[in-house]
Amino acid sequence: MKIFEKYRYTIGIAGLIAAAGIWLISCNNDNENATVVTMEDVVNNYADIVYANYLDAYNKAEDMETALIAFVDAPSDNTLAAAKSAWLDARKPYGQSEVYRFYAGPIDDDDGPEGQLNAWPLDESYIDYVDGNVNGGENNDGTNIINSPGLVPTIDKATLISLNEQGGETNITTGYHAIEFLLWGQDLSTDAGGGERPVSDYVVSGDDSSPEARRGVYLKTVASLILDDLQSLLDEWQPGGNYRTSFTVTAEIENSFEKMLIGMGKLSKGELAGERMFVAWDEKSKEDEHSCFSDNTHNDIYYNALGIQNVYLGQYTRSDGTTLDGPGIDELVKQNDEALYTTTSAIATAAITAVQAIQAPFDQEFLDEPGRTRVKEAIDILRSQGDKIAEISALFGFVLNPSDI
Repeated sequence: MKIFEKYRYTIGIAGLIAAAGIWLISCNNDNENATVVTMEDVVNNYADIVYANYLDAYNKAEDMETALIAFVDAPSDNTLAAAKSAWLDARKPYGQSEVYRFYAGPIDDDDGPEGQLNAWPLDESYIDYVDGNVNGGENNDGTNIINSPGLVPTIDKATLISLNEQGGETNITTGYHAIEFLLWGQDLSTDAGGGERPVSDYVVSGDDSSPEARRGVYLKTVASLILDDLQSLLDEWQPGGNYRTSFTVTAEIENSFEKMLIGMGKLSKGELAGERMFVAWDEKSKEDEHSCFSDNTHNDIYYNALGIQNVYLGQYTRSDGTTLDGPGIDELVKQNDEALYTTTSAIATAAITAVQAIQAPFDQEFLDEPGRTRVKEAIDILRSQGDKIAEISALFGFVLNPSDI
């Protein structure tokens, strides 16, 4: 059985790991008749999970595009709410897919679309109007893509791709967070609450060069581009796809298994615990949280952590509720080092418990105790999980330095 129990209290890292360890010992007694799991079994199951995850991400992005088109074509409170809901749904499978990064796979090799799909933090003043200066920007003069048709006469895929990160890494024009900003608007709240973009921003009363008309074109264009990028990932990971074929060929099994561990370790320790959580926690800065416009950061954190669990356990629950459950890294570790299996599995379970304990919205959670304690506890466990993944790498003869993840 692979079950995650949701704790609603904070008992510290040691307590969480001890509780998880007791559960694991009670539910994972040795089975003398258990089938031996091979590294090839684990790699092939991983490939199945990656493809299913990206397929869910594509389908949810397609639903999002439909809702965005409906909103732009008939702006109202109801269609805006539906578009926001579709964006939030689309983030769930994509968040779980980020564990497939960090090893130069199709998502983030030299030609990979990651920078177009999920780059952040973005300087919203590069896209549309804002109040004041953001992300360290100076002298905001109102010049931006949507409100400057003289400078950017055409809003299409080629234009937005060419402008993405032009002149600075926060000059982001595409991806989920560009859509997030276009739906919610700038978050000017000091208390709980995200952006409050008015529906009137999309009610067209002028010609095609009006900000309202260009804003709608921009929204539709980015949605379509997300589908293009996700389709490119599906093409590579589908059965018979070029990357999947090279990833699962017998001669590459060990290298592919190492890549799986790299993706898990780097997401857990460096990216999630570090860039996405510690920076905002340390600076008490909502500009540094992942989904600052929608206040969806707590879910971003959870689905990233769940993605790591998916790979470790060899399981994935699809958007329709069906489950893929095959040979996981946990079984392979257990066959080779029972003690490492017990401690790693306990920390993995504790990580999910800790991120679930974080209360929304994240930009209020890191301001005062006990929220800061909850966030820091999750950060520490995710870092410990990264270190354990490095130990698993060493177990199988790979070098994954904890200081590098």
